[in-house]
Amino acid sequence: MTNVLELRGITKRFPGVLANNKIDITLREGKILALLGENGAGKSTLMNILYGLYNPDEGKIIVRGKEVEFHGPNDAIAQGIGMVHQHFMLVPVMTVTENVMLGIEPTKNGIFLDKEKVSKRIREISDEYGLDVDPHAYIKDLPVGIQQRVEIIKVLYRHADILILDEPTAVLTPQEVEGLFKIIATLIKAGKSIIFITHKLKEVLAVADDITVLRLGTVVGAIDPKEATSEILATMMVGRDVNLVVEKQAAKSGKPVLVVEDLYVRDERQHMTVQGMTFDVRKGEVLGVAGVQGNGQTELVYALTGLLPIDSGSIRLLDEPIHNSSPRNILERGVAHIPEDRQRHGLILSFPIHDNMMLCTYYKPPFAKGISLQPKQIVSNAEELVKQYDVRTPNIYVNAGTLSGGNQQKVIVAREFSRPIELLIASQPTRGLDVGSIEYIHSQIIKKRDEGTGVLLVSSELDEILALSDRIAVMYKGQIMAIVDVNKATKEHLGLLMAGVHPSDTQKKN
Repeated sequence: MTNVLELRGITKRFPGVLANNKIDITLREGKILALLGENGAGKSTLMNILYGLYNPDEGKIIVRGKEVEFHGPNDAIAQGIGMVHQHFMLVPVMTVTENVMLGIEPTKNGIFLDKEKVSKRIREISDEYGLDVDPHAYIKDLPVGIQQRVEIIKVLYRHADILILDEPTAVLTPQEVEGLFKIIATLIKAGKSIIFITHKLKEVLAVADDITVLRLGTVVGAIDPKEATSEILATMMVGRDVNLVVEKQAAKSGKPVLVVEDLYVRDERQHMTVQGMTFDVRKGEVLGVAGVQGNGQTELVYALTGLLPIDSGSIRLLDEPIHNSSPRNILERGVAHIPEDRQRHGLILSFPIHDNMMLCTYYKPPFAKGISLQPKQIVSNAEELVKQYDVRTPNIYVNAGTLSGGNQQKVIVAREFSRPIELLIASQPTRGLDVGSIEYIHSQIIKKRDEGTGVLLVSSELDEILALSDRIAVMYKGQIMAIVDVNKATKEHLGLLMAGVHPSDTQKKN
């Protein structure tokens, strides 16, 4: 079988970092190569070299048997290479058609933009590959899964037959992941070749024809999916045995820590996205909130943490109302928050690690004395937490934005867990993380539960919900469809509830 792409001996250095070290990979024509590795393993750097965004310090790129040099993305596009980035490169206020034609705008009579021609081609591509995208829709009105399809249309419109999908499922719901896999199968059937970059083991085993594993910037092995298991791949990625099963004892739940009654919350556009929710979270238990993203989970968490006002209803923490409280007041009363977007709401990326480690309590002893900060205490606190929570960083003085996603999440967990807490609200706590970081975050959440903390876990990952939860509340259109004991829950049952279907044998509980 023909090799459509080869990277030979690719090396890339940044100041103080050897990002890629003599990497060799091969993509066979009409096949899916899964490039697997932890965050910081060098996957994205390698693909940025392939797409012309970086120049390699050493090595060769060979496309269809010919050595090529890329000095920018246009060179890669000219060779039939297209990249769908993890963070979409779309303009929200523009239509699908306008986004697709950006940079290669066709005109009528050399004067007017020919949007009609582009729209027609988008429909053709959409029909051919089962993408189901409206050319006239505005990006801002599209769910994340459809936005990703627009990115795929962009590269297909430019005649790409080698597609790089960089962490394509990181922001998708389980249903959207299934849709993406169907699209990938259609692309392969049409003769495309795909590099699938991920750290999700089950996805690799589900779609890959070949697997190459990176660790610390080097290739540690290639393996046939037929011979691979999740355990083998995890060991290759991390360099040690990884426990893929969350170990926990039966919960010893106590009295309610959090009680929510008949809660209504509007989003920032004044849409009522939480509609009459009633539930409680007890000491020493994990209440998982399952649901397709966009059914009010974000607004629920914002209301519980004081980031959004409530429309009506009540929120009580240890029998005291907190629904009219400020975020600081809620924090001071023992609530810890792991936000769903760690970069926007969990960290100040331009601040050093030591400052991020004390953001919640910077104004209190030992970090402050009156209006003066205490640098020695701030530094010693950060050094202790970095060691205790295994944050991989050169030192505590580098900016948080330089860390991998997993280590950024560890900084947040370290900060939130290093003070006395009664309630932990963890929203999408492992989104975009590698298997080693997921194992660590899960163990810390269960540790907090076992110490008697009440935990509200909000996740779109059903496997995570089932692994960590003691009870599961399923959200649909801002309401709780049911609360079920984890021992009685199945994926099929939860999937029906997440779709708004209430099985006849399920009793709604509050």
